[in-house]
Amino acid sequence: MRNIVLSLFLLSATIVTAQQSVVYGVATDVNGQPLPQVTVQIKALRQGTSTNAQGSFQLENLPEGQHTISISYLGYETLTIDIQLDKKERKELNFTLRETATDLPEVVISSVSMTGGQAGNRNLTGSGYYISPKQIQKFNYSDVNRTLRLVPGVYIQEEDGFGLRPNIGLRGAGVDRSARITLMEDGILMAPAPYAAPSAYYFPSVGRMQSLEVLKGSSQIKYGPYTTGGALNLISTQIPDHLEAKILMNALSFGGSQLHAWVGSSFDHVDFLVETFTLGSDGFKELDNNGPTGFNKEDYLVKLRVHSDEDARIYQSLTLKAGRTDELSQETYLGLTAADFEETPFRRYAGSQLDEITAQQTQMALRYNAVFSPRLQLETTLYHNDFSRNWYKLDKVTDNDGNSIGIAALVEDPASYSNAYDILAGNINTTDGNLILKANNRIYFGQGIQNTLIYSYKTAFTDQRVEWGIRLHRDQMDRFQWLDTYAMDNGIMELTNSGTPGTESNRLVTAEALSSWMQYTLKWNKWTFQPGLRLEQIALTSDNYGNADPDRTGTDLVTITNATTSWIPGAGVTYQFNKHWET
Repeated sequence: MRNIVLSLFLLSATIVTAQQSVVYGVATDVNGQPLPQVTVQIKALRQGTSTNAQGSFQLENLPEGQHTISISYLGYETLTIDIQLDKKERKELNFTLRETATDLPEVVISSVSMTGGQAGNRNLTGSGYYISPKQIQKFNYSDVNRTLRLVPGVYIQEEDGFGLRPNIGLRGAGVDRSARITLMEDGILMAPAPYAAPSAYYFPSVGRMQSLEVLKGSSQIKYGPYTTGGALNLISTQIPDHLEAKILMNALSFGGSQLHAWVGSSFDHVDFLVETFTLGSDGFKELDNNGPTGFNKEDYLVKLRVHSDEDARIYQSLTLKAGRTDELSQETYLGLTAADFEETPFRRYAGSQLDEITAQQTQMALRYNAVFSPRLQLETTLYHNDFSRNWYKLDKVTDNDGNSIGIAALVEDPASYSNAYDILAGNINTTDGNLILKANNRIYFGQGIQNTLIYSYKTAFTDQRVEWGIRLHRDQMDRFQWLDTYAMDNGIMELTNSGTPGTESNRLVTAEALSSWMQYTLKWNKWTFQPGLRLEQIALTSDNYGNADPDRTGTDLVTITNATTSWIPGAGVTYQFNKHWET
């Protein structure tokens, strides 16, 4: 009897299942490539799934009737599709998703993105390149140097092997510390002090980015101050349109690890995102005393957005973005002699055992968007970034005769400085402070307000767009350095004299800048015309207090001022043969 009841139960379950319907299909991008990890769900039934590596999905055990299917994928448009299911029906549903650069409505994506994504990139008159979320997820690089190898015309000089402080150049501009490009995150200047000291000792962690953009030529007339060199914009993870979370953990070479985790959601009028990204490694170099040569970098980011209904007469949104980055790297400027490099290329001399850089960056941005109509929109952004770093590293070696030799000259010609070389390598002991370490201690800030006004209109034959922007910006570098001396004892460095902060270099460099630009875009048939003009007014002030005035009383103050005004015109013309080819 028990077996009969069980059989009847299984038969009943089989009949119920057979009466349920199934929806299946494939998700692809505009090029027909399958999209994995696309979320496909019927929210009313609390039922969903994700596409596999081939872009395929299947929703089973669905009741008959009318259903609304929601389809979403980070970095792509969100689709909602209404379907009618009959009893026991198997319905095929294939769909194509188009990339979007940000989570904002299409009319306001220009506030964060330079290109507008893959589709918008085809409308540029200059040279532009968009690295999509799909490309980033495919390779999962945490090193921006590897990511930018996908982009033609980008010049890269490797330094530490992990991409922590990249050297990037565009259009033949210099690559040193990426100081000749306009570096941005979500359309906001991100170099430590973009005008006063643009050398990028801080670079946003590419491992937490959703996409990257590179602009060269007339298409980036809107972006400065380094308009001639080009612009690099990193687009951070955007707020998802429904509750979504991600955790990615990787074990890397050289004892390294990577963690990227975020959670976010959107509601009727409030959206949020909380994110963390950590990257670390034991390093691949080998110190003579077996000391550490690795690094650890941690990012934390929060986004909060309040907004009106998307179909409101005037759509408005206010987005707060706050982030913090901490880094500790046991990295050095010191190289190797040619002979030592041939024998042990990953060696580090004992004299570099205390070399390290500590850095901290905080960012805050408040962005307001208003869409008065499909034709007219306004964006205003307040931003403030702080960055501090101290690269504590070997600067000179003093031999037993009292001659101080810089590290570059020493490794280039060790035969001429044999005694200093032996001290550097820990081959001999010293009692005096023969090893001179410099604390390259600097504090930066950059802050400002920028506004963009966009007016678009169409006629029977043309699409036209007028964009105007203005930015007031102020940044500063506070250089407050000192020297310490060490002796070498059996390969271990011992402090002999601790310097006074401000006695090696003691100055402030402050920049105030007014930037304004206007760009007109005309689309007619397959032609696009885009003239533009940019204004940069910059005032620089250097206050040098001298090495004898660490308290900055001003007794030895030397002030130097400089001001410049530049008008930068640009124009571009594009003819589009088809959706794949243009010139």
